[in-house]
Amino acid sequence: MIVEIIPCLQDNYSYLIIDENNNACVIDPSEAKPVIDLVERKKINLKYILNTHHHYDHIGGNEELKKKYNSIVVGYKDDAERIPGINVLVENNQVWKNDNFEAKIIHIPGHTTGHISFHFFNEKLIFTGDTLFSLGCGKIFEGTYQEMFESLNKIKSLPADTKIYCGHEYTLQNSKFCIKHDPENTNLQNKILEIAKKHEKAQPTIPSTLKDEIECNIFLRAKNVESFSKLRDLKDNF
Repeated sequence: MIVEIIPCLQDNYSYLIIDENNNACVIDPSEAKPVIDLVERKKINLKYILNTHHHYDHIGGNEELKKKYNSIVVGYKDDAERIPGINVLVENNQVWKNDNFEAKIIHIPGHTTGHISFHFFNEKLIFTGDTLFSLGCGKIFEGTYQEMFESLNKIKSLPADTKIYCGHEYTLQNSKFCIKHDPENTNLQNKILEIAKKHEKAQPTIPSTLKDEIECNIFLRAKNVESFSKLRDLKDNF
């Protein structure tokens, strides 16, 4: 499998997962045009649209892509009314499998009530939408601190070499918050140097690895929901 990173809107990422037969899934198409440009250039068969949650900057391209390529839209069962064009309703812990694509659905509420991730366990990839960012986590809009803390712990329990593909390029700003509250963390200091080099070259800081996030992401290092909640509040006003 190949993962292509597609910058969208201001700071969003959509992703194409392409198999050896040139069939593909797109994760969270914020807008259609950048996806279409890549699909046409590489002559890819866009078979599936996978949505982590219902926010417009993750589903904005659904209907145009579905109409153009007759793609199948996959999303969480409880968000059926909020995800445009949805065909396949999935639920927590289900393994969604079609063609060469196989992913476990992990329900990770907090940012929204219906947020899910797609864990391609054979390839050790997870698409975390707006729940886990590199060196950060999503704002809590519809859920609770407890839900978000538990959702992050679900991801944290995966193999350490799992690659993290998140919904936004927020890593540099997130690093400033992490280092302020964890200044002696040498792993984080080294990570920030890597981020700076990538920014100089205009390269994505994604994917990260779960190992890196456990070592460097202050939200994954929170020991309990109380300390997590305090950090989340501080980040909201950072």
